[in-house]
Amino acid sequence: MNNPSLWQHLPLDIQRFRGLCEQKTLPEDYPLADSVRKNVVCYSGALVHKASQNPVLRIQLLQEFHKVFQHGPGVLVVEQAYTDKAVLDNQTQVFRKILQDESGRQSGDHFAKAGANGRIWNALQKSALADPQGFIDYYKNPALQLISESWLGPDYQMTAQVNVVYPGGQAQAPHRDYHLGFRNEDILKDYPPHVHAMSSQLTLQGAVAHTDMPVESGPTLILPFSQQYPQGYLAWRHAEFKDYFAAHAVQLPLKQGDLLFFNPALFHAAGSNRTEDFDRIANLLQVSSAFGRSMEVVDRYLLVETIYPALLASQQNMSAEELTAILGSACEGYAFPTCLDTDPPLHGMSPETQKQLTQQALTENWSPEVFGQALKEHRQRRA
Repeated sequence: MNNPSLWQHLPLDIQRFRGLCEQKTLPEDYPLADSVRKNVVCYSGALVHKASQNPVLRIQLLQEFHKVFQHGPGVLVVEQAYTDKAVLDNQTQVFRKILQDESGRQSGDHFAKAGANGRIWNALQKSALADPQGFIDYYKNPALQLISESWLGPDYQMTAQVNVVYPGGQAQAPHRDYHLGFRNEDILKDYPPHVHAMSSQLTLQGAVAHTDMPVESGPTLILPFSQQYPQGYLAWRHAEFKDYFAAHAVQLPLKQGDLLFFNPALFHAAGSNRTEDFDRIANLLQVSSAFGRSMEVVDRYLLVETIYPALLASQQNMSAEELTAILGSACEGYAFPTCLDTDPPLHGMSPETQKQLTQQALTENWSPEVFGQALKEHRQRRA
């Protein structure tokens, strides 16, 4: 039942919004950062990879990333998180092949005109099935795990949606994202204020730059500190907030291999591609908490079974951090929901997870056939 009284004591206030968004990001608050550009905190990819192997530095960086997302500007860049451009170029070719195979299909878009951009939904699963080794090389990057865990903790769920903005492609409308960003405004007031606050804590938005992204190509427009406004899910559709965004949003040029991550409550929008001959390509990552519902259905049993032979063959050439990162992106790491009649918690508080099963198979060098049967039985127990 519609109950606007839940929000009567929190009317929309553009002046309060303005005050939050006009804060300044102070470099001394983020001592591990390389720089602050246009209020965005920028980190060195070399430092992030070093932190993945140094427990003390890792904790410090996790804390600092969380501070950025929660109390700071809400957005960070990791420069040159991918240094092997062949890994990115290979995935880009996989994406182009998928787009070609899906040509003519109406893909839709959340906040832009349908069909204006190239979109691949569930790019995570599709790219794994198309090129298992390329998928492993791409998602074994420890930077993805470290950033995701800084906001969501362990056992997050990775999903991906490729976005190709062609020359002349127009900017999106400014918005907040999933979950509540995808609800109609007339429904939003039925959710109490604490649920609005909770929504942004269930996902994390990211993008991997597959091409250089000069400003004229339209990298993401962002409004630092806007995630701090409690009524933001109600506000972003209103003209005065859109006008403020248009006047104050910033864009950072990115290089191929850079990462951009932000709190999903940050007001943001893909920019217009004003070039005549340049496709801007990004892999948009939406990472979900183990305790929330991801936006897309990913058949992680099919995904993991498909990449397992390549994973088994290449694990000796991966660091422990890389192996942990690829399993974090590929596997279901949370034990629930399940059927506790057939999948009881025999060795602890929770049943065995798919990720634990995969780790055991790799440690004990199970054949793909043995692992495939184990996956089948695991899936049946949980049905």
